[in-house]
Amino acid sequence: MPALKDLSSEFRPMFKLAWPVVLAEIGWMMMGVVDTIMVGRVSAEAIGGVGIGSVLHFAVAVFGMGVLLGLDPLVSQAFGGGLFAECHRWLLHGVYLSFGLLVPLTLVQLLFFPLLPAWGIHPAVLHQTVPYLKALLWGLLPLLLYSAFRRYLQAMNQVKPILFTMISANLVNAFSNWVLIYGNMGAPAMGTEGAGWSTTLSRVYMMSVLMIAIVWHERREQTGLWKTPLKLEHTCLRRLLSIGCPAAMQTVLEVGVFAAATALAGRLTPVALAAHQIALQIASLTFMVPLGMASAGAVRVGQALGGHNPVAAARAGWMALLLGAGFMGLAGMTLVSVPASIMRVFTVDAHVVSLGTSLLLLAAVFQMFDGIQVVATGILRGTGDTRTPMICNFIGHWLIGLPVGYAFCFLMAWGVLGLWIGLSAGLILVGVVLLWIWSRRVVALKRVWSVAAAS
Repeated sequence: MPALKDLSSEFRPMFKLAWPVVLAEIGWMMMGVVDTIMVGRVSAEAIGGVGIGSVLHFAVAVFGMGVLLGLDPLVSQAFGGGLFAECHRWLLHGVYLSFGLLVPLTLVQLLFFPLLPAWGIHPAVLHQTVPYLKALLWGLLPLLLYSAFRRYLQAMNQVKPILFTMISANLVNAFSNWVLIYGNMGAPAMGTEGAGWSTTLSRVYMMSVLMIAIVWHERREQTGLWKTPLKLEHTCLRRLLSIGCPAAMQTVLEVGVFAAATALAGRLTPVALAAHQIALQIASLTFMVPLGMASAGAVRVGQALGGHNPVAAARAGWMALLLGAGFMGLAGMTLVSVPASIMRVFTVDAHVVSLGTSLLLLAAVFQMFDGIQVVATGILRGTGDTRTPMICNFIGHWLIGLPVGYAFCFLMAWGVLGLWIGLSAGLILVGVVLLWIWSRRVVALKRVWSVAAAS
């Protein structure tokens, strides 16, 4: 790791890129938090229905968003090398890929409906889940296109439009929830289904605003976007898929393990499921900060490598890790200090608050490791390596974390607390391993560039 003096030169450019991205990630998560809070005024079953529905939907949608993460190194490295035509070509193929992913992802989600009753989910919760999940289906294409537009803008340092989009989308979502969940302004009171339609409307809005931002940026900078050939190039598509598919699988593995945990929690009482869902929302909210740092780190590392500067790439990666882990350490201390007060923001049910407080104390243990693993995943993606994080996530979460959690939850009858102990163990393991891998990767990058420069 470079000395702190060497890292200081990276702080300003990293922070300038990262803070809008971090706030955008928080804004993204706040949409789910607001949904949970607003349906929480309906019933505990509504909280569980939104929780299961959103996790199941996102477990599939995140694969498409994960494939589009392949745009991060491709666009950022092209931008770092001053190759604007390549940036535009990758954007075009990201759009093509978004449409190509729509049909298979929709079909996968449709398979959930006949299978849900067999999963043992509490009937009252299931009644809330199905209409919410159906409404979310209509927002899948706007979500994919938003993701492609965001990766393109972000890799070219255009992050403020992304921040504006998320802040304003939260206002759109909150207002739509108020109208559709509770039946205000003459609308029918749709409950959890209304929350689903509100999310879909917000995604259409986000896609539209970023499309306008791309057009505005092109009119101002005149980088030649409108001269990009519209031909689908199979070599570009294969390259995007070769990087994006492992990134998608890694994201699915990580999100999927929490989806599986939520499905398992659904076999417990509605109180246990509600506590799990709220605690997961809170842990996911803190996670958004290092997730934003991971995106900024991927861009900074990719731009440095595109400019043939491995020393700058290493510096960017270490700075992203330092900022991400530092924030999560503070978040962990906050969760330890006032867990019950945080739970009461989401619910007034004393049983849910009591159980959720215990879960937040467990979440505090893995906060720093969670930050390390997601930032390390991002900076490795900036180098073009998406396979290593995929393998680490599979082993840590699915071969260790989830089986241990299942054993503690059901075989040892520790309930949802046991489930969270297993999830914590998986996150800690993945964080430690990926940090070690990044340190080795830095040495390898410097060696490769030294050999290339000497020759």
